[in-house]
Amino acid sequence: MTTRVSKAGNIKYALSGDASFIAAVEPGEIVTVECAINVNDGTIRHVGQQLTEADVAMPFVNGATGPIEVRGARPGDMLSLEILDMELDSIGFTALWPGVGMFPDWVRRKEFGIQTRVVEVSDGLVHWSDRVKLPVKPMIGVVGVAPLLGSVPTVDNGPHGGNLDVQEITTGNVVKLRVQKDGAHLFIGDCHAIQGDGECNGMGAIEIAAVVTVRVGLAPAPKRLNHPRIETPTHICTLGCARPLEDAMRTAFEEMVYWMEDDWNIPAAEGYMLLGQIAEARCTQMVNPKYTYVCKVPKNVLESYG
Repeated sequence: MTTRVSKAGNIKYALSGDASFIAAVEPGEIVTVECAINVNDGTIRHVGQQLTEADVAMPFVNGATGPIEVRGARPGDMLSLEILDMELDSIGFTALWPGVGMFPDWVRRKEFGIQTRVVEVSDGLVHWSDRVKLPVKPMIGVVGVAPLLGSVPTVDNGPHGGNLDVQEITTGNVVKLRVQKDGAHLFIGDCHAIQGDGECNGMGAIEIAAVVTVRVGLAPAPKRLNHPRIETPTHICTLGCARPLEDAMRTAFEEMVYWMEDDWNIPAAEGYMLLGQIAEARCTQMVNPKYTYVCKVPKNVLESYG
């Protein structure tokens, strides 16, 4: 059974446990979620279009479809989302926006002014220009559950997930989140056709509408699952969301030490030293209220521990 969730009337700009559920799924069920582009749905209409200040109302961006109830989910559970498919729209955009990005002139909010590049996305390519074609690498920017207390804007992130902007949140991989509220309150949105590390210019990916299909799973949460995790066919990945950047990196590495110790019986001290040799780590975005850092470890190394 597959449940389809429409984006129409269901776009939220905060992840919250107070909003009414728009749909419900059972653990093991497949759900298809329509996700709007990260600015007002319908704003991007044609290649060559230039956005204006009236088109973007900060902080009402990165809208996510939800909340979706996962029946039986309780605090202390782990929600897993196996990403089965991403169908991208045929048009996306990236932009420079005063006050947003790695180099915000926060006093004058001047910089380069508003610069927009609306592009065609087709045949597995982002058509950047007549000469430059970029292979599509679809990913989900916002995925999360309701936080323990209150609500968190969809531009932000944290232990609940949210605006993570990690390229590994893509087809074939599994995202793991600690449930904080009954029903989990799942939100998905802010999809990208491609994104470079750091998402340097704020609206830095090729932002695009998409239809995302995931299989929902539920299990007891590992005791030290404190921040989102990702599993790929070849790697396990831990995330840290924080400012300053070094705290985001420390969190991601700390979470990896916990995971290796709990699941592979690698003593913390040894795991810490092992990361000094094998960690694959990078900042995936530094333009949100909190930065995101990912730490990756190859599974073939862990398999040596039995």
